[in-house]
Amino acid sequence: MTNPARLHYVGSFRHNLDAKNRLTIPSKWRFAGDDQDAYLALPHPGGYIVVLPPAQIERLHQQVTEVKLGDRDGQDFINRFFAEAHSLGCDKQGRIGLADGLVRHAGVEKECLLVGSLIKFSIWSPERWEQLNERTSGDSFADLMQRLEI
Repeated sequence: MTNPARLHYVGSFRHNLDAKNRLTIPSKWRFAGDDQDAYLALPHPGGYIVVLPPAQIERLHQQVTEVKLGDRDGQDFINRFFAEAHSLGCDKQGRIGLADGLVRHAGVEKECLLVGSLIKFSIWSPERWEQLNERTSGDSFADLMQRLEI
């Protein structure tokens, strides 16, 4: 297990949800202390689940605390967004349990795809991941890297 501040999420892994909506996290993505409420799972507007580790939760926490209490739209968003969020940690077998609402949001039935994006990971239904691949198949990685200044 690794230090969560140095952890990076790369690659993709296919796993199945069990009957209790538990999903095994790849061992190289786990860290000491991830048995607590270490992760925050959120519904992404793109139709998948984004899972934030502690470093990203801290960053999000700082951003949310900067929204003024008098900012009605900001507070409405925060309330609605986090009402669907779920804190979770790994059990002794390295599994996380996903809330029913998140599973429905992502369209996951049994099989799912865990996709690393360096600082976080996401959980996709295979069908929605394939749609993303089809949608982005014509994009030039070189153009995208230049746009992102990588």
